[in-house]
Amino acid sequence: MLLDTCALLWLTQGGGELSAEVCKQINDEAVVYVSAISGFEIAVKCHKGKLSLPATPEDWFKVVLRHHDLQILPLDLDICLRSINLPVIHSDPCDRFIIATAEIHKLKVVTADSLFVQYGVSVLF
Repeated sequence: MLLDTCALLWLTQGGGELSAEVCKQINDEAVVYVSAISGFEIAVKCHKGKLSLPATPEDWFKVVLRHHDLQILPLDLDICLRSINLPVIHSDPCDRFIIATAEIHKLKVVTADSLFVQYGVSVLF
């Protein structure tokens, strides 16, 4: 299971907009992943003043990973190249990295973004 950036933020807010069923699935999953690109995306939102965190993005991310027992999936060459070769459905490069990560690692994605389904990845919300 792979959390997109919004799902990660909602999880840290006690579930936020995630359904109770998806929160249960997250808790029951043996390993839950977050793409490294989510760290970049969160830091950019903070830098632009679009997101306020109780700590620096670096410190916040470390605490969240530990508290929720999340694992980071790094961006590697295969993911980067796959993201650029995806059909042009989604224009957000961060989401394209998450989609490519899900495809390569064969993971379901927790997201509210309806465009993810058009790539054939399994989606939970």
